[in-house]
Amino acid sequence: MTGTSSRTLRLLALLQTRPDWTGPALADRLGASERTVRRDVERLRDLGYRITAVRGPHGGYRLEPGSALPPLLFDDEQAVALAVALRTAAGTGMEDAAALALATVRQVLPPRLRRRVDAVQVAAVPRGPRPAPIDTEVLLALAAAVRDREELRFDYSSNGSGDKGIRRTQPHHLATWNDHWYLVAWDLDRRDWRVFRVDRIAPRTPAGPRFTPRPLPGGDVAAYLQARFRGADGTPEWPCRGEAVLLRSADTVAPFLEDGRVEALGPDRCRVALGSWSWPALAASFGRFDAGIEAARPSELARAFAHLATRFAAASL
Repeated sequence: MTGTSSRTLRLLALLQTRPDWTGPALADRLGASERTVRRDVERLRDLGYRITAVRGPHGGYRLEPGSALPPLLFDDEQAVALAVALRTAAGTGMEDAAALALATVRQVLPPRLRRRVDAVQVAAVPRGPRPAPIDTEVLLALAAAVRDREELRFDYSSNGSGDKGIRRTQPHHLATWNDHWYLVAWDLDRRDWRVFRVDRIAPRTPAGPRFTPRPLPGGDVAAYLQARFRGADGTPEWPCRGEAVLLRSADTVAPFLEDGRVEALGPDRCRVALGSWSWPALAASFGRFDAGIEAARPSELARAFAHLATRFAAASL
């Protein structure tokens, strides 16, 4: 059986190397009889490869275009999940490649699943402006350095201005956050953890020596990134949290809270708890609801409201 499987795979490889093969030529290359070649062709057809007979003095075979892969063995849920994943690639910087991948996979799906996948038309909307396209070679180079635990040198533009400095790092993780790719790495010169935008990285070769990974603060890359982008250290919680009573209904406020909490206090009153990276920013986030505000706490939040009131009053003059 092992010999049969190996021979069938060799037959498939030969059929992909040129358009037409005669039966005798395939038999000679495989060291088998023409009858055996016919049986192996039927096995490939049963697996979904489209192989047609070629007329001629000796007869032959042709692997039809689009048959480099057999019909993929996805169940309905897996096929729909694949379609959704590729169609919602907006915000990854790899939208065009994802669309081509979906088109390629679609061609080799069985007709019934292809129709179901075609029905999944999803509009993926990025959170902000369309991100910069990601260079696949850069992404693969970073991924290889992370996998192989090799030190990495690269030119980096910290503010996207084009002025680049050299960074020496021990790369630990690749991650996506708010429509951008990031590299989480230990900066050897600054002796601290840093987060780098992948679209601003230009790797230098060759890679450096291997290193022993050090533990990431908190141990979880998602929690670490949440903490860094929220201005906190070691915890994904916002550094400033507070609550206040808004003179609006909970149902009106709830759709805009994101990770905040709301408690209904009556038809036109609710208590809202929010977090932010600073007290003034937290106070401003309450102001966006365009409602009366009462009972703000803690005291830092109440003082931030007073501070913003003075600043806004001055701006109105």
